[in-house]
Amino acid sequence: MVSPSYLFYHFGTSGLSVAVATGVTHPLDVLKVRLQMQLVGQRGPLTGMGKLFFQVLKNEGTRSMYLGLAPALTRSVLYGGLRLGLYEPSKNVCNWAFGSTNILVKIASGAFSGGIATALTNPVEVLKVRLQMNPNLRRGPIGELQRIISEEGIRALWKGVGPAMSRAAALTASQLATYDESKRILIRRTPLEEGFPLHLIASMVAGIVSTFITAPMDMIKTRLMLQRQSKEVGSYKSGFHCAYQVLRTEGPRGLYKGGLAIFARLGPQTTITFILCEKLRTLAGLNAI
Repeated sequence: MVSPSYLFYHFGTSGLSVAVATGVTHPLDVLKVRLQMQLVGQRGPLTGMGKLFFQVLKNEGTRSMYLGLAPALTRSVLYGGLRLGLYEPSKNVCNWAFGSTNILVKIASGAFSGGIATALTNPVEVLKVRLQMNPNLRRGPIGELQRIISEEGIRALWKGVGPAMSRAAALTASQLATYDESKRILIRRTPLEEGFPLHLIASMVAGIVSTFITAPMDMIKTRLMLQRQSKEVGSYKSGFHCAYQVLRTEGPRGLYKGGLAIFARLGPQTTITFILCEKLRTLAGLNAI
């Protein structure tokens, strides 16, 4: 039997590490959302991340870089705790059922934990991106949540949940499986052992791989969650329809709008998350990931 204290430490260390990483990289998440909403349905030159950063600071002030921080941190504790916390149990169940923890098992375990975590926390993500795109909003997270439910219905809180689950499944599968497998290969083929250098290298590799795989899904998720806010995107019927429309009207490059911001955020976030999580697990007396 698993004790309540073990469950608390297991999920708590995951949620806390993701929350800290989210707080540090939140301004990049705001920029990412703004970049993804550029030239909707059009082709043309895009504003770069650096230029957009100075435009936002000049026109909206420093506070705008932390729009949606409260729901982002709330989601990080819940989503991060579930996403990382469910990975190890899922992998253990697969090992018990199939007698293996190979790379395919790690990918499947990551996809399962990421998808479940997102399905449960999607309302907080919808609230976060709405706040990030509305710098003049004065009602706050609770007021905006009440407005969404009263004007659009409770189903609006699960807008974009399909692409969000796909993205989270791909993110968690690529992130955790890559990190887990990178650690295994590095320990076997190099002098590295459990510790900061190993965690740093493995987390950097995981950040690069997960960014490349999930950037298009992240962009589609953002467009669907904000389609009520933008007249140009009101015709999207599903994630696949959104992807088709983006490819048709904006070209393949459109799927990677905000890609640099995603990497600039996800790379450091992945590194901070895994290094901090491993340290917290050690302090809590838990095994390494």
